[in-house]
Amino acid sequence: MAVRQSDAADAGRALKQQQRAMWALGDYHRFAKDTVWEVGPVVVAACGIGPGQRVLDVAAGTGNVAIRAAEAGADVTAADLTPENFAAGRQEAAQAGVELAWVEADAEALPFADGEFDVVTSSFGVMFAPDQPAAAGQLLRVCRPGGTIGVASFTPEGLGGTFFELVGRHLPPPPQDFRPPTLWGSEQHVRQLFGDRVSSLEAARREYVERAPTPEAYAELFAETFGPLVALRAGLEPAGVAALDRDLHDFAARENTGPTGGRAEYRYEYLLVVARTR
Repeated sequence: MAVRQSDAADAGRALKQQQRAMWALGDYHRFAKDTVWEVGPVVVAACGIGPGQRVLDVAAGTGNVAIRAAEAGADVTAADLTPENFAAGRQEAAQAGVELAWVEADAEALPFADGEFDVVTSSFGVMFAPDQPAAAGQLLRVCRPGGTIGVASFTPEGLGGTFFELVGRHLPPPPQDFRPPTLWGSEQHVRQLFGDRVSSLEAARREYVERAPTPEAYAELFAETFGPLVALRAGLEPAGVAALDRDLHDFAARENTGPTGGRAEYRYEYLLVVARTR
């Protein structure tokens, strides 16, 4: 049994290293600014973040929510598994005229005390933690009783789900216990994750729009800047890369809802959850 536990621990550490390396590839800050950046203020407003509050943003990336929370006057900690992205976050924060703490941290094992924060958030971040119950438990643990948890996640039925299905076609079969990240975009699933550890939970489907000069430019943005896609391309044979690029360009052309002859537009649905801890 001890050997099995050791093997499992080694496998877990290796997985975390792979995830960290994957999200460090490309140019995550450029990607985030061109895609999900407008959702940060939505999360801050929904959670009622303001002066004097202690806020933790989990899987913070380069500060989509964290910087906006600091602008609202909160005392903010941005936690992420990939510290390679912190330099861009610090630069963005400096340009916004705010300061916050940047801490390397695994969403499944946060290095913070129980009840340390008034508000705990995550925008398209914690959804990528492989062990979803563990990650949900950590959000709850570090949030004080009566505090607020706010999470934004792509829905399975929306364009995010379509994109991840596209990427999945070019990956090896997932392990048997794999849970798609977009399950965090299902209200029923999030209610199951949080269970009776919250006193209330409100969930609303929202939409935001990603834009690019052309569908081709949109596909190239993902191929050049989105770490998981950069890692996937690097691991494929030339024929596999060509097939992936075809699917990506087809996706960009097919899902474009922008005006004819104008900028390309892509409408992404997400679930915004705001819960109160017991």
